[in-house]
This record gives sequence, C-alpha cells and structure tokens, in this order.
Amino acid sequence: MPDLSVPYMGLALKNPLVASSSPLTESPDSIRRMEDMGIAAVVLPSLFEEQLQIESAALDEDLWRGAEEFAEATTYLPDLSRYNTGPDGYLELVRRSKHAVAIPVIASLNGVTPSGWVRYAKHIEQAGADAIELNLYTLETDPLRTGEEIEESYCDLVGQVKSSVRIPVAVKLSPNFSSIANMAKRLDRAGADALVLFNRFYQPEFDIEALEVVPRLHLSQPHELLPRLHWAAILHGHVKANLAVTGGVHSAVDVLKCMMAGANVAMMTSALLENGVRFAHRVLADMDQWMEEHEYASVKQMIGSMSHRSVPDPRALERGNYMKVLSSYALRLR
Repeated sequence: MPDLSVPYMGLALKNPLVASSSPLTESPDSIRRMEDMGIAAVVLPSLFEEQLQIESAALDEDLWRGAEEFAEATTYLPDLSRYNTGPDGYLELVRRSKHAVAIPVIASLNGVTPSGWVRYAKHIEQAGADAIELNLYTLETDPLRTGEEIEESYCDLVGQVKSSVRIPVAVKLSPNFSSIANMAKRLDRAGADALVLFNRFYQPEFDIEALEVVPRLHLSQPHELLPRLHWAAILHGHVKANLAVTGGVHSAVDVLKCMMAGANVAMMTSALLENGVRFAHRVLADMDQWMEEHEYASVKQMIGSMSHRSVPDPRALERGNYMKVLSSYALRLR
C-alpha cells in the first residue's frame, strides 16, 4: 500500500488530509470521530482578537464597578474560579481535545495586533496545542494606512508570536496582497513554519427591504482551488516554510493536486460539512487507489512534482498558460 504520511511544520502526519477550522472542530467528540475516519490533524475554531478585547473590558469594568463610592465594592468582584468565558473556554477546548485524540491539534488565533497575542500564544502552548495557526484577517478601511505599514505589522506580529513559543506557527494568508510571493518570503523570514493558502473572506449581504447588512456564509466550491494550486506551485521551493492549501478541496483528486503543486497538506471543511465526517474515509481510500494505479509509492515523492520550481521565470509560464486558456476557448467557439 502507498505511504500517505507527510511532514507538516515538524509534525509527522499519517496522511495529508487536515480538517480546517469549522463547527466540526468545536468539540472533542467530533474531533475524535474525524480521527476515526482518518483525518490526520485538526485546526480548532479561531480565538478572535475581539474576544480578548471584550473579555478584558468586561473584567476591568467588573473589578472597578463602585470602587470609588462604596467600601464594600470588593463584594462585586466576579468569582474568578468560575470565570470561564472567551479565552479561558478556548484553552479548555485545547486541553480536552488533546486528551481525546492522538492526532495533532492546531489552535487558531484570528487577529492583527500584537496586543494580547503573545500572552495567549503562550497559554495555548501550555494548554497542549501542537501548533498555532495565525489567521491574519482584517478589512483595512483607513485610507491613510499604506499597504507597506499593514504588511510590516503582520510580519512583526508573526515574529513576536514565533519568538514567544516553541511550538510551530503557521500563517493563514490573504490572496489580496500586491505581491504574494514577496509577502510569503517576508513571513518566511519572520519565522513562519507554514503558510496556509488562502483565507476565504465572508462578505455580508445587503437586505434592501429591511435596510440591514446581514451575515451570509457560502461554503467553498471546487473552482476556488485553482488560484491556491497555482500559488502553491509558485512558492514551492522558494520558501522554507511548508505549504498548506485550504479552500476548494472537495475530493481525493483535489488533495493529490495540492501535493503535486507543492503543498504538504490539504485542508478540508466544506466537503465534510456537506457530506459528513465519514467522507474523509472515502477521500483517503480514493487517494490510495489512485496512487496504486499510477504506481506511486508515497505521497512524499509527488510533493512539488508539478511546481514551478524548475522554471526560471514563473511569470512567463503563467502568462503562457493564460494565453493557452484564452485560445482554447476561442477554438471551441469555431
């Protein structure tokens, strides 16, 4: 049988299929079912920067309420032994998940400022997480803030978190940087152990009858995989960090494409939500069958086999492919 094992951020995974952050990774019982179905590692739901800010503000308000007016104000203090909202609950999820399964558990931090992240990265490490994924999600609306300033803040954040913990740190990237290759290189120098390609941005919808902006979540579609494959192929061999692909991974063929492009792991969410956790077992069985039929002994031997590493100028290759796509469509119209 083919060897499906892969390295990822120094972690030895039994195969390249990772369950990314979703409601399926919110409970140890669900994570245990995913382990039983062959999932090699899980990424927990994100702990958001806003949760840290709300927790800090709420606790500060409780601690100071009435202090200037009543000597008995100390009776208003919350019972810290039962104070288990937000970050504390997240740390408990990390601990319980690690106790429940043998596969690696990757925590996720979602934010863009150093404040609080170094402290909670340390707490997450102490809780037993095998790695941390930094989800650098933000919608910049300040017209006076330059792209260079934003990128520099990201690199500073990664460097500070990386220097504060001993466990691996992955960075989940946006596809919207002016130069993805340059940003990847800078994050690589900042110490990122892996780059996750790419974040999916969930845009709210406009309800013109109620005059409200409402949240709306759309699961990924297979066509979303294509830009991720191309950037994995471009970056493979040009950064020391491992590569992960997330978004649009819906089948065994998709996982194999990710490996050939240069990724170490393929992260799946929408397909598991649509088809159930048992679908992971089918994906791995299909991978195994395909590799046997095509005489692959291991996944490791295919990683990067379709990357741009051997091409002197990947831009020329991409423009050539672009022209081929356009001409192929024109030929079908004749």
